[in-house]
Amino acid sequence: CLQCMKSYVEFEVAEGAYDISCPDAQCPSQGVLQQDEIKRLAGNELLEKHLKYRLNREVEIDKSRMWCPRAGCETVCNLCPSKRCQPQSVHCPTCTVNFCSNCKLEWHAGLTCEEYNKQLAKQGRGEEAGIPFDSDLIKCCPMCNVPIEKDEGCAQMMCKRCKHVFCWYCLASLDDDFLLRHYDKGPCKNKLGHSRASVIWHRTQVIGIFAGFGILLLVASPLLLLAAPCIVCCKCRFCNAGTTKLDNEEELPGEGS
Repeated sequence: CLQCMKSYVEFEVAEGAYDISCPDAQCPSQGVLQQDEIKRLAGNELLEKHLKYRLNREVEIDKSRMWCPRAGCETVCNLCPSKRCQPQSVHCPTCTVNFCSNCKLEWHAGLTCEEYNKQLAKQGRGEEAGIPFDSDLIKCCPMCNVPIEKDEGCAQMMCKRCKHVFCWYCLASLDDDFLLRHYDKGPCKNKLGHSRASVIWHRTQVIGIFAGFGILLLVASPLLLLAAPCIVCCKCRFCNAGTTKLDNEEELPGEGS
């Protein structure tokens, strides 16, 4: 139905899908939705987000293009094909900045990236000098280093590329913190962005899921223990019956002789 297709397209766009295919797994054509169909189903705003995801993926795999690292510029810059594997100066036509293709800082002619970073460190500017990200709005994933922009929502972030979950403020890993205990103490205390009641409800749901699995195991374990002898006996009878039959067949020629 139309509502199901709309929900499906919205989900695929939110997941950053490059192509939105037919939701029917048995579709013989393996059709891909066209842009006008996505627009009719999900609206103009989601279509623009989908096109942005597609462009991000295309630039990511294209070694001759890269994004301008200046925050808010959002310009795709071209690299020189003959120097593809070497650090080179890249010019952004929008903000007119020249940056290094390797370290994404301002172009440092005559210096390696390591030497330039040491020079910045001596000046007290560190690696954020040159073309910095806005630390309040854009940060890099601590796992794959892809830039992530936070415009709304809580402090629990998940990278779309590597699926790493981390804290927005201190970049600590939250992959194994199902109960979000990270926000109970330390510098990030009470900075999750949700009310205390919603946090307690989240923890109740997580504990309830684990408790449900535990109860199922407790209920199923005795039944499996009771059924195990029956299963073993059935197998033993079958094996013994087969062995007896084979023994009888081997004895028959001897009796005939």
